[in-house]
Amino acid sequence: MKLDPRKTALLTIDLQNDFLHPEGAYGRAGQSAAAISALPGRIAPVRDALRAAGGVYISAQFTLVPGPDGPLIAPHLAQLRPFLTAGDFAPGSFGHDLVESLKPADFTVEKVAYSALYQTRLEYILRHLAIDTLIVGGIVTNGGVASTLRDAHLRGLHTVVLTDGCAAFRDDVHDATLLSLASVTEQMTCAQAAELLKGAA
Repeated sequence: MKLDPRKTALLTIDLQNDFLHPEGAYGRAGQSAAAISALPGRIAPVRDALRAAGGVYISAQFTLVPGPDGPLIAPHLAQLRPFLTAGDFAPGSFGHDLVESLKPADFTVEKVAYSALYQTRLEYILRHLAIDTLIVGGIVTNGGVASTLRDAHLRGLHTVVLTDGCAAFRDDVHDATLLSLASVTEQMTCAQAAELLKGAA
């Protein structure tokens, strides 16, 4: 596989304190997984290699818009995650922020749904920078990652999913999702992606 790093962006999905930090919304609710906690450390070398080769890092961050009676939240999410409350994933909050080990991103995009391309400014950023390739990681594989990859495919973007740079709360769900995405995106490990980028610099 060949790529032009200057036309490539690393896009991470939802690697935020409210998902990963022990004091975040999910940590306080006891919702965690070792595979998810390991992601920032695996992805950081990909970010570093891409930046060194002239590419950019974009963080897409799940957002609950504050409302008068609590956050504006989709009914299905409220049912799945009843512990979410006022202040969780709120713009400008500690929980909404990118995890410390990946900061700072070159661009940050607030997302209100699964796909980072749905009603966000991501497509504008990609077009302005002439980005034609996205390397994607984050959480969860079967949610935000898969939805973003499928949306990107529909928009004619070339994508690479980091097979060990994304995770779900269940390994079998993660594995099944990667299998289903085989016709949509190229797949490689974080180490393979970092090596590819070093060779392209």
